[in-house]
Amino acid sequence: MADEQPDRFAVSEQFRFIGRTFTEYRWLFDLDRSDLAGQSVLDCAAGPASFTATASQIGAEVLAVDPAYGQSVEALEDTCQEAVEKTLAQLQEKTDLFVWECYGDVETRGRHLRSAYERFLADYSRHPGRYIPAALPDLPFDADQFDLALSANFLFLYDDRLDLDFHLDSLRELARVAGEVRLFPLASLDAERSEFVDSVVDQLRAEDYSVEFQTVPYEFQPGVTEMLVVSDRT
Repeated sequence: MADEQPDRFAVSEQFRFIGRTFTEYRWLFDLDRSDLAGQSVLDCAAGPASFTATASQIGAEVLAVDPAYGQSVEALEDTCQEAVEKTLAQLQEKTDLFVWECYGDVETRGRHLRSAYERFLADYSRHPGRYIPAALPDLPFDADQFDLALSANFLFLYDDRLDLDFHLDSLRELARVAGEVRLFPLASLDAERSEFVDSVVDQLRAEDYSVEFQTVPYEFQPGVTEMLVVSDRT
């Protein structure tokens, strides 16, 4: 593990460490609480999301993966605070580029961000075994270990940093370890549909995966309301 750490941390430093609340996950992935009870769920890459903590309380068996895990609570708290401050400053400057129906205003968005990482940090401290320091496209899990894998705000968001092969390898890996994969959003940071979506979908379908687009009850980037659902090979 020690030999792998530099690579993990190099990956984590390329992306801002912010997370979502359980309520936001329900929006992003069109989830109902009843969908989760008794299910084994993977959140990857999870960042400082509170989904794992809350879903575990309602009867799901959840593991979260992120290359930044393995650090101290204090170090992660500093990272979270800095990331939220930078994010809110940018949102204040560009409020007209977003849809505010779910949040109302920047301040409320900030409350969600802080609530997510505060709940995450508390659970990370109490239940460190739920938080696995690893990174796509190589996950330390058995085939079909999970019923559901969720991946928010990572794949398809960073076309300038992650290439087509990375996206394909990562989705194959998520589909290897989980019976169903849900991924959101399908747009890059500029709110334009990722240039890799169609190629990834065509290739996965050619490999006999079931791939569908589904509309979710969430919109923050204008027009970005679809998630990708990948399930076992037909």
